[in-house]
Amino acid sequence: MPAESKVEASTARPASSPLTERQEARRRRILHASAQLASRGGFDAVQMREVAESSQVALGTLYRYFPSKVHLLVATMQDQLEHMHGTLRKKPPAGDTAAERVAETLMRAFRALQREPHLADAMVRALTFADRSVSPEVDQVSRQTTLIILDAMGLENPTPEQLSAVRVIEHTWHSALITWLSGRASIAQVKIDIETVCRLIDLTEPGPHG
Repeated sequence: MPAESKVEASTARPASSPLTERQEARRRRILHASAQLASRGGFDAVQMREVAESSQVALGTLYRYFPSKVHLLVATMQDQLEHMHGTLRKKPPAGDTAAERVAETLMRAFRALQREPHLADAMVRALTFADRSVSPEVDQVSRQTTLIILDAMGLENPTPEQLSAVRVIEHTWHSALITWLSGRASIAQVKIDIETVCRLIDLTEPGPHG
């Protein structure tokens, strides 16, 4: 199985019994309610009781899906990135090189989050607060980001060096989100940083690839 396919396969829900159609619909309502509340008031606005009421599920049921607000908001970020990925696939980046395409893709994703600053702040704060108990959800966010980058690169079978570069790019993108949200970096600076780190792709390119 190509490396990209392995990554894609691992973006499925963490190993557990598959959700029924009804359970999946309930989970989607919960994630939608979480995103709506966060969009209006950020991290503090996402209260589990309000999420339960808004998504029309019992509070105990909500906690069975997501043991804490941090679990819920990290899962919300993965869901938002998944939607973003679908949008990006409909209009692929137009850069001539893999580095240019990845930089363009990540800036488009960044600007999508910029349009919802309260939601972005809530999700990033949850990632920052996440402890080991949230590892499966954090891994989902990482894998989804990796998929977005690999798609922009146009790679089916990245080398270990290229996957390492992808990880560094991913770390830089998340860090750029944090520095922008905290007012320590302008959009222009974020763009420069992302374009700079994406040049790692050129350094790890073994030759023509599909």
